[in-house]
Amino acid sequence: MITASQQKEDFNVPPDEVENQWCPGCGNFPILQTLKKALQDLDKKSQEVTLVSGIGQAAKLPQYLKTNYFNGLHGRALPVATGIKAANPTQTVIVTSGDGDVYGEGGNHLIHTIRRNPNITVIVHDNMIYGLTKGQAAPTTQEGMVTPTQPEGVIDEPINPVALAISLDAPFVARANAGDPKETQEILKEAINHKGFSLIDIFQPCVVFNKVNTYQWFKEHTYYIGDKYDYDVSDRTSAFAKSLEEEKFPLGVIYAHDRRRTFEDAIGMYETDKRPLFLRDMNCSVRSALLASQK
Repeated sequence: MITASQQKEDFNVPPDEVENQWCPGCGNFPILQTLKKALQDLDKKSQEVTLVSGIGQAAKLPQYLKTNYFNGLHGRALPVATGIKAANPTQTVIVTSGDGDVYGEGGNHLIHTIRRNPNITVIVHDNMIYGLTKGQAAPTTQEGMVTPTQPEGVIDEPINPVALAISLDAPFVARANAGDPKETQEILKEAINHKGFSLIDIFQPCVVFNKVNTYQWFKEHTYYIGDKYDYDVSDRTSAFAKSLEEEKFPLGVIYAHDRRRTFEDAIGMYETDKRPLFLRDMNCSVRSALLASQK
C-alpha cells in the first residue's frame, strides 16, 4: 500500500550523481532541506519546477535537487528566470542564489525584474559575505567589518534589499532565517503560492569567512512579526517603515498584495491560448524570412 507521504516527490539527487561542495555547517544546507520540504508540502512534481541560479556557493543549490535547473552567469539568473516563465507559465520558477549574485552583480536585473513582475520566486541566501571567492565584502556586509579585501573595515553602507523591493512595489517581500527551518518553510510556501514577483531574503551564516554573523548572531538580532501585525502588510508605506528596522531585523512576510498584473499576463501571449510556447504550432515562414533578410 502506498501512503500519501510516499507519493510525494522526494527531490533527492542520488549521492553518486553529484558531490556537495558546501562547507560543514554552512547555512546553505538548511535552506536546501527547507526548500525541498516546502515543495513537497505544496505537492509539486520535479518536472513542474525549474530552479535558476547564477554563480556562487548558494548558486550550487539547484544541482542538489532532482528537478529542472539552469545555472547562469554571475548575476544573470533573473533574466533567464523571466524568460523561462514567459515561455512556459505552467512551470514553478524559483531563483535561488546568493546576496552577492542577486544584489551585487545582479542588482540592476533585480530592479527591472521587480518592475516587470514575472510570477517567480527569488530566494536569496544572505550570509553578508562573498563565500565562494574567499570572504570579501558583499552588498549586505555590515559597515566596519574587517575582510581580506577591506583590512581597515568596510566603509560602505549595506544595502537593504527588503526596503528596496518594497519601494519598487514587489507583490511579496519577506525575510527568513536559515536557523529556523520550520518558520522558513512556511514563508517559502506562501511565497511560491503568491502570484507575482516574490523576494525572500534568508539570513544564513557563512561559517568559514564570516565569524561575526553567526547562527547565534542572527538569533539575537532578529524577531518574528508573527500573526499579530501592528500594520497592514498590503500598505506600502507601513511595510516600508517596518523594513527599515535594523536594531533587530523583522522576520516573516513584511509586504504582500495582489494589485499588479504579472509579466506573463501583460505580454498578451496567453490571452486566447494558454499553452506554453513549446506546445504550439510554429510558423517557420516568418523565421525563415527574417534569417534570409540577414544574408
